[in-house]
Amino acid sequence: MAFDNIYTSENFDLRNRAFLFGDAVKVSFFIRNSKLIMAEECYFFLMASMRKMRMNIPLSYTLEFFQNLFTENAVSKGVSNGIINFLVYRNADEKPLQKSGISFWFDVAEINDVLQIQGDFEMDLIKEISVNTNLLSNIRVHCPENVYAEIYAKQNDLDDGILLNPNKRIARSIFGNLLFLEADAIKIPKQSEGAYISPLMENFITFVHKSNLAKIEQAEMIAFESQKADEILMISDEKGIFTVSKIRNKTFGSERFSEMIQKWSKLFAE
Repeated sequence: MAFDNIYTSENFDLRNRAFLFGDAVKVSFFIRNSKLIMAEECYFFLMASMRKMRMNIPLSYTLEFFQNLFTENAVSKGVSNGIINFLVYRNADEKPLQKSGISFWFDVAEINDVLQIQGDFEMDLIKEISVNTNLLSNIRVHCPENVYAEIYAKQNDLDDGILLNPNKRIARSIFGNLLFLEADAIKIPKQSEGAYISPLMENFITFVHKSNLAKIEQAEMIAFESQKADEILMISDEKGIFTVSKIRNKTFGSERFSEMIQKWSKLFAE
């Protein structure tokens, strides 16, 4: 079924476990120049996320199935650049949870170019809450901490917020992962710190590493280290790529990250 850029599986039921319990996983797919890009990486991340949530993965969920699904419902309908946010959830049936059927829902958000910077964000630390560092912290599942943090950010005229883990170290932002450029190194919080797994970010840092544009460091970072960075990038599979212009009274540039992303995007040129 389709509802203005929103699509569901045929067996969509209003009484579902995503709505009732947040029993769902979300993964993004990307369209650029009327083509799916990084489809294989996104697909395998979806499969891994579903396994972590002990979902019963249908045999029909192949890479080809998703390529056809998104081509038919997005690319062939004129979406040339956009982000597909795909949510899969467990049905509320009478079977044991690990054997319950699953259904899906997805929407298509059109943007100018997923491999370009969408804008700049002003951020701040959010200290009232922390995010976990367990197996499910790295995938996009229901997270009340994100809801709280997004409201906090809006109330304080911020675009995003820096979330810490229980050890008071940087985990991620509300919407994605943070990359801190300092001198010739890019520091990225480790997944064990509560950072998201992100096919979009992993593709970018792989390019940076192979092109010798900067040294990549998986790091454990205290909050103060954000003030030492020359530039900060936020990569969100759900929203795209943003530079961070300000954290509290510290402002940041964006020239070097902009150059790296410009070079990276050429890999996907027609």
